[in-house]
Amino acid sequence: MSASARWAYTAAATVWPLQSRAGWSGVQVFGAPVAILCDYKAEAKTRTDTKGREYVSRLVVYTERADIKQGDRILIGASKAADPLLAGASEVVDVLRFADTFDRKADDYQVVC
Repeated sequence: MSASARWAYTAAATVWPLQSRAGWSGVQVFGAPVAILCDYKAEAKTRTDTKGREYVSRLVVYTERADIKQGDRILIGASKAADPLLAGASEVVDVLRFADTFDRKADDYQVVC
């Protein structure tokens, strides 16, 4: 973790990685919850994802975690719940990558829900 990230990313969040989605039923299977450090803001804003689809975001999370992807679930705060839907986690709609401007150790990511 870069010195800038250590200074900025002081909030806790929990991520459940999407492992699979059944073709016919649409049932989602998530991995075990993973604790991350982040910063975040609650903001209702109309956005366009990388595929050109328009949506309204409600939560933006900033982190150095490069393994978060569309379809994962994220919750502000620590959780050990096995089911992210019951925990109230938000679905990751888009992930944007930014350069680590100051330390050049690890890129930063904006996770939009």
